[in-house]
Amino acid sequence: MVAADLKAETMSLIEQSDAIESEMNSIIHRLSQPGGPGISGSLVDSEANIFSLCFQRIPGFPRADFDIPVIHAQRQRLSELRNDYDKITDRISEHLRTLHSAKLSPNKSAASKSSVLPASLHGVLPKDASSLATMGSTSLPFAIVDEIADVSPAAEDGLQLGDQIVKFGNVESGDNLLSRLASEGQSNQGNQVPTTVLRQGGLVNLNVTPRSWNGRGLLGCHFRIL
Repeated sequence: MVAADLKAETMSLIEQSDAIESEMNSIIHRLSQPGGPGISGSLVDSEANIFSLCFQRIPGFPRADFDIPVIHAQRQRLSELRNDYDKITDRISEHLRTLHSAKLSPNKSAASKSSVLPASLHGVLPKDASSLATMGSTSLPFAIVDEIADVSPAAEDGLQLGDQIVKFGNVESGDNLLSRLASEGQSNQGNQVPTTVLRQGGLVNLNVTPRSWNGRGLLGCHFRIL
């Protein structure tokens, strides 16, 4: 496949991932409303503290305040969208690597210069194929945010569902990425961690502060290694 075709396909995949991300966020927002069931919460009352003569616990009943079939359908749709999103982001990552390799061959020096994200730039780079093609190897994402709680430190500091992690503190690539990510977060509890993500085709710089909150972990999100 020629470079132009690969760039066009990459942009098409990014548009598809944006649409899927938007639908996932919409479902998560509906399920995560105050008093709502959440994306994985139980749909039955707490187990009844009643025992039969055989001392067997009687399970709880479906909650009357939930539309159980609708919630099941939304959760199933969310699961399907996540699978589709994972497949598309994997293909995008492969295309970026191919485009980067092709760019380096005829014009290594030019690609090296354009792959650097200026320290003063804290917004989103232009979303176009040429920007994607000139990303350096250190700008390739290695993980994706596949779960994030609404009021978590990660969400409050700007991370979003579907963000692809390019850099988290000193972690950019290599082996044992999950354990290194966890260590980076724990060792920087209460401190800002410079973070770069790939979002909708552009690089975004954030400062994420791992900290205690009412939920699990120090960030309240989950990274999946690509």
